[in-house]
Amino acid sequence: MALAHKGLECNSTVEGVGFTQKHKLEFSGQELVPVIQDGDIIVSDSWDIAVYLEKSYKSDRSLFGPNNDFIQAKFVSSWVDSQIHPLIAKCVVLDILNVINSNEHEYFRMSREKRFGMSLEQVVSDRDATKKAIKQALYPIRKALEVGPFFGGENPNFSDYALFGAFMWARITSSFEILETSDPVESWRERMLSLYDGLAENAPKTDI
Repeated sequence: MALAHKGLECNSTVEGVGFTQKHKLEFSGQELVPVIQDGDIIVSDSWDIAVYLEKSYKSDRSLFGPNNDFIQAKFVSSWVDSQIHPLIAKCVVLDILNVINSNEHEYFRMSREKRFGMSLEQVVSDRDATKKAIKQALYPIRKALEVGPFFGGENPNFSDYALFGAFMWARITSSFEILETSDPVESWRERMLSLYDGLAENAPKTDI
């Protein structure tokens, strides 16, 4: 979404990187996605990639708004990572087994159950309650959307993409509905899905 926002084209990895295929990322000197390579420059981490794109490719379409508000975007990005991602994980983590290669099931289950301290079945056993917790956590987002259609105002910025990424993760791994259709955040999510000729909407979606 950040690349599309800046009007930049890219060649993406067709086969992706599985949970047990971290060797594919050795070129980047670390083990996590996302990673981009721009000539001889390699950048990992969503935030660092966005900052790199913004500083390297000047245009009238700033990822951080007309005032280059890096601080606000960093706040939203950190809030999503610390508050929203863990809640969404408690809703979809078991379903991920249905959309990854079977030879990765053992690693995924063992590593995630170690992280949560319980079985994946237990993690998602009360996800309706978790859904309510997500709704409560999104209260400030609803208030922000009373002011404009996006966090960036009339147009999206990196704050929008940071939160949208969490919902895209849920969309492509699970059929569990995180948001209610009447939720203003759901309307915002639909607007995000339709951006850039439906770039996100056309991404593979699970039909579990």
